[in-house]
Amino acid sequence: MGECTMNKIYDSFRSQDQNREVRTEQEAHRLQIRTGILIGLFVCILAGFFCVLYQTQIVNGEQYRSNANVNITRSETVDSVRGEILDRYGRVLVTNSIGYQITLDTSLMGTSRNEILSQLLTLCQQSGLEWKADALPVSAEAPYTYTKTEELFWYTWTDEESGETEVYRTRLGRLAEKLDWAEDVTKSTPSAQELLQAMADSFQVELPESGAIDAHTRQLLGVLYEVALRTYEITYSEYIFAEDVDISFITKVKEHSLTGVVIDTVTSRQYNTTHAAHVLGNVGGIPQESLQEYLDKGYPMNAIVGRAGVESAFEDYLHGKSGVRQIETNESGKIVNVSWKTDKKTGETLEPSPGGNVVLTLDIGLQGVTEDLLAQFVQKLENPGKAAAVVVDMTGGVLAMASYPTYDPASYRESYNDLLNDPNRPLVNNATTGLFAPGSTFKMVTAIAALDSGVITPYSTVPCTGVYTYYPDVRPRCWIYSSTGGNHGVENVTDAIKDSCNIFFYDVGRRTGISTLVKYANLFGLGEYTGIELPESKGYVAGPDTSALFGQPWYDGQTMYASIGQENNQFTPLQLANYVATLVNGGNNYQVHLLKEVKSSDYSQVLHTFEPVLRHQIDIDPQDLSAVKQGMYNLSKTASMAQYFSRLPVEVGCKTGTAEVLNSSANAVFVCFAPYDNPQVALCLVAENGASGGNLASVAAGILEQYFSSGSSLSQATGENALLH
Repeated sequence: MGECTMNKIYDSFRSQDQNREVRTEQEAHRLQIRTGILIGLFVCILAGFFCVLYQTQIVNGEQYRSNANVNITRSETVDSVRGEILDRYGRVLVTNSIGYQITLDTSLMGTSRNEILSQLLTLCQQSGLEWKADALPVSAEAPYTYTKTEELFWYTWTDEESGETEVYRTRLGRLAEKLDWAEDVTKSTPSAQELLQAMADSFQVELPESGAIDAHTRQLLGVLYEVALRTYEITYSEYIFAEDVDISFITKVKEHSLTGVVIDTVTSRQYNTTHAAHVLGNVGGIPQESLQEYLDKGYPMNAIVGRAGVESAFEDYLHGKSGVRQIETNESGKIVNVSWKTDKKTGETLEPSPGGNVVLTLDIGLQGVTEDLLAQFVQKLENPGKAAAVVVDMTGGVLAMASYPTYDPASYRESYNDLLNDPNRPLVNNATTGLFAPGSTFKMVTAIAALDSGVITPYSTVPCTGVYTYYPDVRPRCWIYSSTGGNHGVENVTDAIKDSCNIFFYDVGRRTGISTLVKYANLFGLGEYTGIELPESKGYVAGPDTSALFGQPWYDGQTMYASIGQENNQFTPLQLANYVATLVNGGNNYQVHLLKEVKSSDYSQVLHTFEPVLRHQIDIDPQDLSAVKQGMYNLSKTASMAQYFSRLPVEVGCKTGTAEVLNSSANAVFVCFAPYDNPQVALCLVAENGASGGNLASVAAGILEQYFSSGSSLSQATGENALLH
């Protein structure tokens, strides 16, 4: 091969090498570019990641951390602060005291429930704090036994009509079967030890090494039993574990971070008087039968409401308005935020507003004296029974209302079971619900009925012969004839009221007629509800309708006895007091009331003032009224009455009554009014087995002495002057 050819071949290889080098360089360059791009992209991505991370962790870290937690927001109705109750002169009778209670919310405790409850019990024992006793009917310490034998797991009920017997399980029985503590409690009853063991297994309670159930475990099982009751048996009932908890214990609870152990601030009623228990009443939880009614009004399920007395009667004034609170908790149950809910429509914050302050017509000073004097009188009787005393003004306002026996309103809760089981029934308000025969205190009704209907005039007379002989087969006697064999002679209406002459009223009542007597009795408010804000009895006016109501016949001759307050005449002491007020104020029968006014929570405004309500009006001729009042005045001047009333700074009119009771000593009834010329108050006093109404004159005089010695000066003070806030 020639040199030329070899050179060409060489040049060709060299050219190929050069091209290969160029291509290699180009590939390397492209690779370098790609690598740079990839590095750039990676750097950008990394930078973006760091930006996002910075934004997430630093800028919005708190928000994202909050969002990462599973928070639960629940609404809670918060009860309002209850208003105060004051007497007519601004003296605070009932107010509120602030305290703390512990409630348990086991839904927040999770799997730590038993441990948390055990710690709580240990803290209570170390601090000496008593918690509410559980309802588990097992002794507190070993050897464990049942604390009751009847109706433990089940009981029977027999239908009186069909005679069929049904078996019902108790709450314990239902829980025992539901939670596998027993199979069929009606067939086999576990021992107390077996029950506790089954409960421990069911609640996954860790027992001591010995395997025995010690006292602490028994306490824990009792608490868990209460929790189970509220889970399966008792609707709408929170678990109040302990009440009246002090600050030092609250601090310990918070130090131990016991999830689900809730500290609530609560208000309780504080009574600043030992009197007027039946008037003031009491408060308590919502009764089950009224639950829906209160819930519809916006009350929380655990609200405290008035249960009796003016606490109940004026609930709408005293309660105020409940609020709605939003509570936000994290996944561990810790509260992270609390705020008041906002109404979406109005934008209004739903905070609770306190109730109004109720001012009563009652004079607590007069009330105390009335109660004390009445009790002293009754306790001296040979056979003490129930009694009552009422003082009203001329427009139906109650100044004092005592019922015997009574109790201290401040200790009502602690004494409730004893009061409930007391055979003397101290919880009953005898002044408004007790029915008593009026005896001769009814004679003023007969007098006005006869005078107003024209049967007699103030000057008409009837001869008292001691025995009434109008009916040949019925010859009722005057009391003086039965006592001394004598008579009253010729009597007009004034004399007959002073002497309480039965013959006069037998005759006048017969001529007036039973329908007229019933009519006027009703006009005076007898046999009718008085309208007072408390529960009361209606009473009965003797007559054909009342006899028919009792399944009894009515005969014309019974009108005689009805006219002197016998037969089926039965009235409350409150009715009798208001009847006397109606008489001496000229015939105006007003609704009886305890409410004077309602003030705002800060006492800056009067929200409501009670205006007297006229119910009946009798157009009594002034001469007729004067004749009747004169008879009552003349009685007060007799020796038996003057010994009590002569010491008073005012003149008095009064009337006694003695009501015979079958197989018992007579009941004493006494009514009066004062001052005679310009009446301000009317009184009625009644005492079972008091023998004679005259015996109560000393009590009436003491009440009037209190009224005119202190009441008149106090009447110059206003509520604002007497009460400092």
